[in-house]
Parts: sequence; structure tokens; C-alpha cells
Amino acid sequence: MLPSRRPAVKILERTVHKMTIAGKVETDAIEKIIYWHREMPPLAAELMGEYTVEATSSRVPGTLAHRDELWNQCYEDLTAQVRTRLQQEILRLGGSYAHVLGESVDSKHDGCEAWLHGRLTYTLYRRRATN
Repeated sequence: MLPSRRPAVKILERTVHKMTIAGKVETDAIEKIIYWHREMPPLAAELMGEYTVEATSSRVPGTLAHRDELWNQCYEDLTAQVRTRLQQEILRLGGSYAHVLGESVDSKHDGCEAWLHGRLTYTLYRRRATN
């Protein structure tokens, strides 16, 4: 039986640990790695560059019935897909944080099904090396 393969990244936030005097590791805080629009990454972070990421939502029936509910369902799925893609890109490019600057969301359809397509511009940062 083959061991199960887990994705390299599963969570959106990193847990920061600190060593106590007693030698135990305690969870100190949750560190964000994705910052949206007006949220700012840590001041000590170094800018690596500006990038673009795209994602699509799952497809839903292209009917007018329950249109708002279907839009919300697609938007929630698109948001989850974007978070996953950003996380993958942070790891792939060797960064520590992503700061989303802009986004464009378009609806798509092929006659039978509809979905959302998102394109985000973000800046990638890395932690400064400590001396």
C-alpha cells in the first residue's frame, strides 16, 4: 500500500512558536501570509516583485433560477481557489507573504454552465534575514 501524499501546503496561515524558559514550545500567534488590499504585510518584509495569479470557480448550471445563490456559491469557491493558488505561488517563488493589490472577476458561460474567472495582481515579500 502506497503512503498517502499530502499537498505541501494545506493551511493559509503559519503558526509562530516560541521556546519558553522551561524548554517547552508554545504557540505564540497565527501569522498571516496573505494580505488583502488595505492590509499591510510586516514592515520588516522585503519586496521580491509583482506577479499575477488566475483562478476559476467550479461550474454551476447556467440557469436564471437561483441566480444570486449560484453567484455566491461560485464566488466563495473562486475565493478558496485564489487562496490556494496564492499559497502555492508563495512557496514556488520562495516568498513569505503575498499582498493582493488588485483583482478582476469575470463571469463566464458556455450555454449550459456558468463559472467565475478571477485575475489578481499581488506583490510578493520575503522575511528579512536576521543577523
